[in-house]
Parts: sequence; C-alpha cells; structure tokens
Amino acid sequence: MDDFRCWYRGIDPNFDEVYAIDRVIYRGEQSGALLEVEHDREAWRAAGDADWWRDLFSRRWGSVTHPHNSGVWGKKEWVLPVVDEDNIVTLGEGRTHLMPVPRYGERVGVPNVWIKMCGNSHTGSFKDLGMTVLVSMVNQMRADGADIPAVICASTGDTSAALAAYGAAAGIPTIVMLPRGKVSTAQLVQPLANGALVLSLDTDFDGCMALVQELTSKYNLYLANSMNSLRVEGQKTVAYDIVQQLGWDVPDWIIIPGGNLGNVSALAKGFEDLEAVGIIDRRPRICCAQTDLANPLYQSYRAGWADLDPVTAGDTLASAIRIGNPVSFPKAVRALKAFNGVVASVSEQELADAAAAADLAGTYSCPHTGVALAAFEQLARNGEIGRDDRVVIVSTAHGLKFTEFKVGYHEGALPGIEPAHANRPVELPADRDAIWDAIQRELERR
Repeated sequence: MDDFRCWYRGIDPNFDEVYAIDRVIYRGEQSGALLEVEHDREAWRAAGDADWWRDLFSRRWGSVTHPHNSGVWGKKEWVLPVVDEDNIVTLGEGRTHLMPVPRYGERVGVPNVWIKMCGNSHTGSFKDLGMTVLVSMVNQMRADGADIPAVICASTGDTSAALAAYGAAAGIPTIVMLPRGKVSTAQLVQPLANGALVLSLDTDFDGCMALVQELTSKYNLYLANSMNSLRVEGQKTVAYDIVQQLGWDVPDWIIIPGGNLGNVSALAKGFEDLEAVGIIDRRPRICCAQTDLANPLYQSYRAGWADLDPVTAGDTLASAIRIGNPVSFPKAVRALKAFNGVVASVSEQELADAAAAADLAGTYSCPHTGVALAAFEQLARNGEIGRDDRVVIVSTAHGLKFTEFKVGYHEGALPGIEPAHANRPVELPADRDAIWDAIQRELERR
C-alpha cells in the first residue's frame, strides 16, 4: 500500500504542469488554470482487480477503527495516500444514507429514486467530505515543518462550518469570511461555536471569495475553498458510496445542486476512478441544478457551453449556491461534457414546492436539495428522465440547518411563494369532540 502516489496537474491541456502534492499552490504557475489531484491509477490496477478492490472496500465499510471509521478514509489509497494515518483528521464523515423515496418518485412518475443524504454528516453538509482531506493535508504539512499559521475560506455557510469543525479537531486556527445577512442562523453559529475567527462582510460570496484569493496570495494563509483541489478528493467519494450502496451498480442519473461547481467535477472524478479499475463499466448522466437567480452554468449550457459570463446572484432561498462567478466552472463543464450531462435552472417557487413534496415522503429537505428535486421534476416532465430510469438526487445539507426556510414555507411567509403543500397547526379547544371532528376531516381529506 506504500506504492500509491498522487500529485497536482494543471487542467489546461496546453501546458504540462505537475506539482508535488505538499506544495501550497492552487493554480498552474504558467497557465493560471485550476489544478487537480492526479493519481497513479496503474498502481491501483497493479494492486488488484475490480473484485479485489470491491472486497477491500466492503470489509472496511462500517469499520470502527481509525481511519476506516470514515467513509472517505476507507478509500485512502484513492483519496490521499501520502498522509500518515496519525495526521488524518476525521469526524466520521461519509457513508451517508442512500434513502429510497418511492412515494415521492411515484408522484413524479419515476419510482426508482434515492436521495443521497450527504447532510447527515458531522456539520450537516457534504462539505465535511472535502474538508477532512484538506485539513488532514495541512496537518501533515505542518507536521513536516510547513509554515501555515491558519486556514481561511469564503463561505455561504456550510464550508465555514466544516472548516471550523475540522480545524478545531486538529488544533489549527481557522478564519471564515461570510456575506453579512446572507447565511442562516445555524450556519453562522457553527463556526463561532468551534472557535473560528468569523468575519461578516458587507458583500456577497463572490466578493468574499475575491478577498480570500487576495489574502492567500499575499500572506501565508492556506486557502480552503473548492478551488483547492484537495477538497475534490473527499467530495468524489459520494460516487464511491452510491455505487457501493447500489450493490456496485450505477444509476442512470445523478442530480446535484451546483454553486461554486466543485461538487459536479468531484462527482464525475469519482465515477472515472471506479471505471478505471473496472468496478463499473458505464457512466451515469449528470444533471447540475441551479436556481434561476444564480445560474451562470445554465446560461453557458443554453448557449452551447459558452465561456463563463458571471452574473450578479440574486436573493435566492438556496443561499449556499448564491454564486454568480463560480471558481470551478471549467472543471464542471469538462465533467458534464464527459458524462453526457445537462444543466437545469429552477424558480424559487419550484424549489420550495419540490422540497415540501419530498418531505411528504419522509425527507426534511434543505432548499438546495429542493433545487435538485425541482430539476428532477423538470426532467421527468419533459421526458428526459424516463419512468424506468434509476435516479439518485444528492442532498447537500441537512434541513435542520434551514429551519427558517421550513417555517416560512408552512406559514406562507416566504416572499413571492404560494406554498402548494403548506401544513399548519390546527388550533382547537381542549375538547374531545372537537379533536375527533378535526381528525375525521383530515382523514376524509386524505
């Protein structure tokens, strides 16, 4: 297992840029392009065939032994083999539930639907998957003598929570920059509780991101946003999980919400890894779902994959993807092209109602998952997704982090939203007959 290697490579094919994995670097020095972590897949194939890897990963699934008690580090050889186990910072992330929702699927006309509950993680979002890798690498570099006094990120909420938690677990100072008034209360309090320096700025996410890039280029602060390709190595394990949970099989569609777009390329990279060793022999189609108020990728897709034209993101309910100038745009386009992918854009009304409709089948969906659910409904209506297709919708965060969204929907208090599935308490006197009458009316209605 000591033969596995990885390194950074620039994604611009016009430049042959390779860098050591322990360098503090986020873009190619010649091209200025984003980097990606490249693995020695020949070493994977030399270690064993598809059955060998399936058996290894199956034996580690559900382990309580460090580091395989993590769904990410149970695939360490494919994620970040260079980190010493003593320097791995894990909070038990990954291996989240793949939840079947046939009642919701039947309502849409596509019964074989699962929701990958990535929000059922330590800090309540899929960002834990990438942050365990990034913070572990920083922990390794600091142990090797690197001068990294702190790690910093811009965030719409979930990234800051993950960075603060993993930094606290490792004893590494963290700094998070949030757009003032544009994150939920739960998202704001999480990094505060974990001891991060929280800077609430009078700008949007794109403004925070620009400032983070300025700070990390001038000072020796380590950048933790998804333009740091270490994050992708953890996030790609969602693909591993889905295939393993489906009995080493591949769904027909994956639908995932997209903001800064690192998750789209991560998902594709995970399936490419599985394909490289023969665990799977076909690829799913990928849909990236955006909201109408922040949809630069959708605009590019509609224009035949035109170059990125940044937009000023509007005040969407899906605050975590309120991003008009996504850093990982080129990676996302490349991934979607390779996976016969599509991009969908949904309204605020559609995302709110889709989240509520899925809740009626037992979920508790955040607004960003609502974006993906609404995209699923769109694709089913227009026949792109067929009745017999198997579909996995990636839920990126736990609904409890967005209680204000849920309360506002059911109280009819969300601006511009007419809630089709609102459910309000029935206020009654403490009288048996009145209670029974209310119960009968509800049973008749159903």
